[in-house]
Formats: sequence, structure tokens, C-alpha cells
Amino acid sequence: MSENPAKGKVLISEPFLNDPNFKRTIILLTEHGEEGSIGFVLNKPTDYRIHEVIEEFPEFDSVVYYGGPVQLNTLQFIYKGENVIDGSIEIMPGLYWGGSFDILKTLISSGAVSPRDFRFFLGYSGWIDGQINDELAINSWIVANSSIENIFSDEPDKLWRETLKGMGKKFAILASFPENPSVN
Repeated sequence: MSENPAKGKVLISEPFLNDPNFKRTIILLTEHGEEGSIGFVLNKPTDYRIHEVIEEFPEFDSVVYYGGPVQLNTLQFIYKGENVIDGSIEIMPGLYWGGSFDILKTLISSGAVSPRDFRFFLGYSGWIDGQINDELAINSWIVANSSIENIFSDEPDKLWRETLKGMGKKFAILASFPENPSVN
């Protein structure tokens, strides 16, 4: 049974969703309400590190992910931990979205934070009010709970399949569908 969309939940694309932006993706919802929804794709890392994308950013071995097709010229971040950066929004206990880049740069320069605790995203995924429900009605997404461990998985390429497998037999079957059924 699929959950209802909410901040902190994930959207898992159905196996046959052919939109190239969202094919076999998992999206963390960081905002969901009357204004619409915002989230970030958790399983599409780029080949770049954050200090390679932003000029004058301290070296920090944290991969930048493709967050979604909206505003690809923006950079957002989520992080886990107890130390809240000014301006952050709590997504769920111990997980935060955004905050002051200046404070973050200071924390990085002083060695106070670990790259493993951060995910940076170019662009984001966004929906106007009611759009996710419309997409759920046509079976584009499965809504599920997630854990901080999954959100910060060391193997993002396996995240879609492993998350579905962990949701029970019906979803495990979906996880094993080939990307291109005509090859099967």
C-alpha cells in the first residue's frame, strides 16, 4: 500500500515511467502542501564534487546530484546531523534542507562537517498543488517512508531497486522488471 505524499516521504517512480528526468528515480520530498511540492532526486549523481561546481568553495569531497529538471542553475543541499545550520528547514528528525552557504563554507574550512553527511543538488523536482495526486492517480509514483540511511546511501545506483525490494513482495516484483521489457 502506497503512503500519502508528505514532507520527508519519498516518491519512487513506477518501472514503466518513461520520462527521462524521472525514469527509475527516488525523490525525497522536502516540501509538500497547498503551494505544491519540492523534492530532490536521490539516485542520479553527477561526476562533479561541490568545490568543482562553485567558485571559491573550499575543497569538499561531496558529490553533486541531479536534483530534477527545475532551475538547473540553482544549487541546494540537504544534510544529516545534530548541528543545525542557520536558515535550514527540518525535513524529519536529524535531516535538514538548505541553510547559509557562508556558514557551510566556514564549517567545511574548519573541518567541522563531513562530506558523507551532505547531498548537493543541481536543480530540483517541483509540482504545483494537486499535480502529485494527479500523477499518483495514473500510477506514475509510489509514495513510501524512507530512512536517513537510504537517503545517504553509498550506492545510489541501487537505491531504486533496493527500496522497492524492501517494501514487500508486490514491489519486489516491480523492482525486477527490466528497463526495456522488449529485451526480456
